Amino acid sequence: MNEQSPAPELWSTIDDLYEWLDTNCPVEGREGLLLRILKLSEEVGEVSQAVIGATGQNPRKGVTHTWEDVEAELCDVVITALLALRALTPQAREMFGGHLERVRERSLASAPQ
Repeated sequence: MNEQSPAPELWSTIDDLYEWLDTNCPVEGREGLLLRILKLSEEVGEVSQAVIGATGQNPRKGVTHTWEDVEAELCDVVITALLALRALTPQAREMFGGHLERVRERSLASAPQ
C-alpha cells in the first residue's frame, strides 16, 4: 500500500503562491494580469506536448513522456488557472465554489435517469 502525504489545503496554498508571484512579478498592473492569464495557454501546450510524447506520435522523437508526466502537466494547468482566477478576484474561493456548484447542478440535472 502506497502511503501518500496529505495534500496541502488548496486555497491557502493558492493564496501563498499568489502572494509569492505578486512579490516576484517583474510586470505589474493590467499587463501583469494578462500575462498571468496567458500563462494558462503555455501550460495547456505542455499537456499537449506530454500527450504526444506519451503516445509516441512524433516519429522523429518517439516516446518521450509518461502518463504520469501528463498528470503532472494537468495539475499545472489547474494550479495556473486557479492562480489566474485569484489574480482577478480575492474572492476566488467563493467564486469558484459557486461556479462549480452551478456546473454540478446543471450536469447532474441533465443525466439520464
